[in-house]
Formats: sequence, C-alpha cells, structure tokens
Amino acid sequence: MPERKPRKDAARNRAAVFAAADTLFAQCQSPEEVTMADIAAAAGVGKGTLFRAFGDRSGLIRALCEARLEPIRNAVEEGSPPLGPGTPPPERVPALLDAVLCFKFDHRHLALALEGTGADSPYRAEHYERWHALLRDLLEQIPGVTDSDFTAHALLAATRADLVAYLAGEKDVTREQLRLQLADFTAGILGTRARRGSAAEH
Repeated sequence: MPERKPRKDAARNRAAVFAAADTLFAQCQSPEEVTMADIAAAAGVGKGTLFRAFGDRSGLIRALCEARLEPIRNAVEEGSPPLGPGTPPPERVPALLDAVLCFKFDHRHLALALEGTGADSPYRAEHYERWHALLRDLLEQIPGVTDSDFTAHALLAATRADLVAYLAGEKDVTREQLRLQLADFTAGILGTRARRGSAAEH
C-alpha cells in the first residue's frame, strides 16, 4: 500500500507535464522557446522532477510524442481501431502516413521539436528508425513495391514536420488538402487507385 501513492503522484505529474508541454508548444512562436523551466512551472512541478523523469529536454519531447503517437502505431501494428483486424498492408500504409501527417499538422511545433532531437539531422532522431522499420515491413508485404527500405524513407519524407509547417504556414495549404495530396502520392507509389475524399472522411 505505501508504494501506491508515489506511483499515483508520478503518473499525475507525468500527465500534468505532458499537458503543460502540449499547451506551451501549441502557443509558442518557435519550438526553441519552450524550456524545461517553462514546462515545470506550467505543470506545477520542480524542474528537478523533469530532469529525473526524462533526463533532458529531448527525452521529455520524445516521451511526450511517444505517448501521443502510440495509439497510431498500435493501430497499424495490431490492426486495432480505427483499423480493423486483418486490415491489409495496402490500407495500413496510407493510414499510417495520414495519421502521422495529421499529428504533425495539429502539433506543428512539437513535431518540429521532436525532429530536432536528432542532433544534426531529423533522420538521426530515435523515433525515426522505429517508424521507418514499421513502414518498411508493411511495404515488403505489398506486391509490386520494390526497394521497400528506400520507399519507406521517401514516403516518410513527405510527412516531415518542416515540410508540413512550410506548406501549412507559408503556402496556406489546408489540413484536408495535405491529406488528399499525401493519399494520392502514396497511391501512386503503391500502384493503387487513389480514393479522393476517403482521407477526409475521418
């Protein structure tokens, strides 16, 4: 029994930290503005608590994005909602890319911060290898797709946070326009018929 309170406190603090970070990244002008001190103050916890729990700012950003993206990865890997069990790879691939795109559009500064955790390249960020491997494995199950490793890189490049931020912020491309463009691009790569409007139904 005595151990339950610390665990509950830790879970409550973690939720508060994630909520505070979500808000700060959504409201900032640039992701670099958001500091560990800002997040700690907004969450009502000590800065030391953040460093003990996440190591550093990059660790916190990775943990937050992992929590937000976990339902997407589970749906694609396990065929859980919104995908049905047994959903074939040709449907899982565009669903994965659409979900990632929506996340990066809706959480632009957080996504930029995440890609900035890869030192000199977003491709060196820890999360990238996991998403690339998942997409590559799905592509390998689709007849007609050659070089699934490179194709996975090319498709993920179309969802890069800096590209999404540029198109949305400077070119005024809407969320639904981006989804339809990505769906058509993906269909062309996979050799499947693009279903205009299907990406915007959810």
